[in-house]
Amino acid sequence: GAAVNTVQIDGVVHEFSTVDGVVEDVTQIILNLKKVVLAIDSDDERSLEIDVQGPADVTAADLQGGADVEVLNPDLHIATVAAGKSLHMTVTAVKGRGYTSADENKKLRDEMPIGVLAVDSIYTPIERVNYQVENTRVGARDDYDKLTFDIWTNGSIKPSDALSLGAKILAEHLNLFMDISPVAAEASVMVEAEPVAVSASDSAPIEDLDLSVRSYNCLKRAG
Repeated sequence: GAAVNTVQIDGVVHEFSTVDGVVEDVTQIILNLKKVVLAIDSDDERSLEIDVQGPADVTAADLQGGADVEVLNPDLHIATVAAGKSLHMTVTAVKGRGYTSADENKKLRDEMPIGVLAVDSIYTPIERVNYQVENTRVGARDDYDKLTFDIWTNGSIKPSDALSLGAKILAEHLNLFMDISPVAAEASVMVEAEPVAVSASDSAPIEDLDLSVRSYNCLKRAG
């Protein structure tokens, strides 16, 4: 996923400041910026700006950046600017994985100019996952299991893509153990289900079967 990692607001030197003419303090603005969902078509850090004149309800749609950056929740509220006042801020965003704290984001930079504030970055696009295991029938056997996943994302990735990527990451981690013994390389663990034999009577017309009149009429009415 992608997330904001720093913010610089004109006239602000630390996160406990207030902004003249803005209802929200800097701490609340940062909390709102952490909720912005972005899709970045680049591995490089990107810079976005907000420059509005009041009165204005500033939302994520006011973030202006390059063509390779898309805001996926443009209606997200960021700040409220009073009449006659203005708000200008610059945020940086980058792609990542998992979670990176503000302190870690600060350490990743050679220097942090005065007024540039590090932000906690929540990169994971997965909001919730549920799974269900059910009994299922395959051919004549009814002792198989069916696995169903329900996956909710923030919109920056499709659930099917997230599942495939997660499976790939898991497989690559487990591959580290396959070289411990040559037995694993030679073993065959995936067994194809045996085809179910179909007799001629399974597809024969009911007229050709030796049925009683009552059985024949019941089957005929049932279609």
